[in-house]
Amino acid sequence: MTDCFWRWLLQLPMWLSLAGLAAGKTGPLASANGVYDSSITPANLPWNTYNYCNAPHVNAKHYQRPSNAPHAKLAYLNVVIRHHKRTPDNLYPNENELNAVPWDCADFEQFSYGGGGAAVFHKTDSPAWHPFLSQIWNGTCDEGQLTQGGLQDSIRHGQDFWSVYHSELGYLNSVNEKDIFIRTSTETRTFQVASGLLVGMDPRMASKTFPVTTQPSPIDSIPPNYPCPAADAIRSAYQTVPAWTDHLQANADLQAQLDATLGTAGLDAWSSWYDHFFDTFSSRTCHGHPLPCNSTGACVSEADAAKVFAIGDFEYNYIWNAAQNATTYSQLDFGVFMLELAQNFQRFRSGDDPYKLRFYVGHDGTLIRLASLLGLGKIAPLRWPALGSELIMEVWEQGQERFVRIIHEGTPVKGMERIPLDGFITNLEAQVPSDIAARCNDV
Repeated sequence: MTDCFWRWLLQLPMWLSLAGLAAGKTGPLASANGVYDSSITPANLPWNTYNYCNAPHVNAKHYQRPSNAPHAKLAYLNVVIRHHKRTPDNLYPNENELNAVPWDCADFEQFSYGGGGAAVFHKTDSPAWHPFLSQIWNGTCDEGQLTQGGLQDSIRHGQDFWSVYHSELGYLNSVNEKDIFIRTSTETRTFQVASGLLVGMDPRMASKTFPVTTQPSPIDSIPPNYPCPAADAIRSAYQTVPAWTDHLQANADLQAQLDATLGTAGLDAWSSWYDHFFDTFSSRTCHGHPLPCNSTGACVSEADAAKVFAIGDFEYNYIWNAAQNATTYSQLDFGVFMLELAQNFQRFRSGDDPYKLRFYVGHDGTLIRLASLLGLGKIAPLRWPALGSELIMEVWEQGQERFVRIIHEGTPVKGMERIPLDGFITNLEAQVPSDIAARCNDV
């Protein structure tokens, strides 16, 4: 075995513990190391326990003002979150066979209509007679669709956010277009989450309209979607070295077992990393669905799922934080979004930003890149961003001092509680490669 493999193996207990495993013993999908089976963190666990189904976030009960700054006042706010829970975004080759419980979205009306038109909403139907029904589950949900549970988590997220920045701090007076800017990706689930957030902030928004900004999908910087062959080449390179391939080899037995159960053998999207298994397992457990069983009775166990969740944490940390050249990769791949943040704070510094709050709703890829480029991965290994994962950048003013405080999953980040505004902007600018469009195509 290579030295890289042994280094990975030495870290394995840490990664296994993150998914509720310890010393080779399997544990439940809800422990002090992580919750994967409910949006509600058990009462016997700390409130800010990692909960993949519904990440902890700011709330009035646990929010604390900056220490050693008794006269500081909040002056500006940028927030980035991941959407809330949804149906699986990846499908097994024989998806229908592997779902003992249908996916029901009939309780969540999916509105989509043009201004001036009828308020139409669509219903998903998977008819029993469809020749290709084997490729999707029974029920009334599409793949990657926000569920009623995800909408309710969004509303609660908005309520908790408002309890801090309106009720506790008095910073936001009302939900209005003058003070609040919202941008999402072009995925339907992200602007549905935005709608839930708004209703959580003010229930009267359920009968009102509010603009949500998106960028054209081919160049959207939130997921991100813009083309960057140079970034793709960097990532491909560091996913061919032993630091990456050794963990795939070490888990070959698990891979073979999952392939045999789920019919994924020979499919590169399922064998090159554990992303798809993580998604399909966690989407089920977070909604109270059983893990998949095939027609022979072979099933994915909770122990299997916990191992996949631990491997997923390892992979996300490696790709976006720990790999050699991971920073360069993320700067190219996510630099356009970092440029937008830099411009936001530059405008605030010069008094030109008309908004008090800029709120972004994105994806797990959005949050992992942002956490890495802000430097959170230098403090501790990064985990797979949970559903509803939240990063808040507050600007406080006290006398002539302006400083930024970063809050991650409801808790101030150690060492990032009092960053001088100028230094924070300089750091954001440093994450944006010069002439990024040309650099992306320099392969």
